[in-house]
Amino acid sequence: ISYKFKPYNYSEGISIMEYLLIGAIILLSLAVHNMPVAYAAVIVLVLRLFNLTKALDTLSAQGVNWGIIILTTSITWKHITGSFQTLPGISAIIAGILAAIAGSSGVTLLKDAPEIAASLIIGTMIGVVVFKGIPVGPLIAGGVTYFLIRLLSFFNR
Repeated sequence: ISYKFKPYNYSEGISIMEYLLIGAIILLSLAVHNMPVAYAAVIVLVLRLFNLTKALDTLSAQGVNWGIIILTTSITWKHITGSFQTLPGISAIIAGILAAIAGSSGVTLLKDAPEIAASLIIGTMIGVVVFKGIPVGPLIAGGVTYFLIRLLSFFNR
């Protein structure tokens, strides 16, 4: 089984299926009160409607890095303490390392196969609605997906 993905070409134009998928993501996001995903999908829809491919390419290439910087700054500013010396703090450091590894794999997967992002969002929505989970983001979900793809390809040799 080959898992080579071809990069998405935004200049090819948008198909009716893409409109339907973006619309479904917006509606589902609103239904489960996941506003960050709804806002992101609306931004993508607007950029696609106005054929702003340069902006989409820039967001695709740099958006994850910008988001990580903003998120890390926000968390660091609010929570910088000496709590890393406690058992929960040490556990959190280990969890952070594992999450960073998963996130890195998720970034790789999303860069190589951006079309998988919609599936990650839909899976997250199902997890939120059916299992009462919380949306932690596409990077971790992408990292888990990357791990599952690698595991499946290992067993399908």
